[in-house]
Amino acid sequence: MSLFEFSNVTLRIGDTTILTHVSMRMEPGEIVTIVGPNGSGKSTLLRLLIGSLAPTGGRISKAPKLRIGYVPQRLAIDPTLPMTAANLLGLRRKVSTAEISQALEEAGVGGLERRQVSDLSGGQLQRVMLARALLGAPELLVLDEATQGLDQPGTAAFYRQIEDVRRSRGCGVLMVSHDLHVVMSTSDRVICLNGHICCEGEPSHVASAPEYRALFGEGTRGALALYTHHHNHRHDCGASEAAE
Repeated sequence: MSLFEFSNVTLRIGDTTILTHVSMRMEPGEIVTIVGPNGSGKSTLLRLLIGSLAPTGGRISKAPKLRIGYVPQRLAIDPTLPMTAANLLGLRRKVSTAEISQALEEAGVGGLERRQVSDLSGGQLQRVMLARALLGAPELLVLDEATQGLDQPGTAAFYRQIEDVRRSRGCGVLMVSHDLHVVMSTSDRVICLNGHICCEGEPSHVASAPEYRALFGEGTRGALALYTHHHNHRHDCGASEAAE
């Protein structure tokens, strides 16, 4: 059974249409990455999935009692507030010291239980947030540009950690990312979003698709190119011609 399915989902806020006729589904154990320019609706799609927004059209169905672990883009914490990593992990649910230690270990930052959150590096904080998401034993891990602000080695290391988590837990992973070069080596499937799904498929197929190239250019190594996307229909990237 699919973890979730969007069927012809549309979202309008006021007079603005954010997403139009989005249909997608995700299977257990998949790593799926959503890419697209700023303002393309990527984070909005995640908010629809976790239930903080409701669609104005279409339908979203989820597996019964689907457990979702969410890693946000950033966490705003008052630096003057005394809070350890263990305190942060225990904010939303009652967890044991052993569970906290295990989650931190699995996220690649074992031993940070007593470190002040304000003293953590950007990479360490993101891994602590990953550990927090893992405490709920998620069937689906959702990451909203979780590597924003990390350098390239830190980003690559974080994605390797995500692969390890997927391998050990068997959970699905849905990511929003701008790190195109890393995404292509990590994902099972890539969805190119620009208000609608304009392209999707295996990474190699998406990379060679005209719709993807129109959005991101060629040889950008993750930098967004200033292209305008005029398509308002969807293509199967698997049918795209091979890269030159």
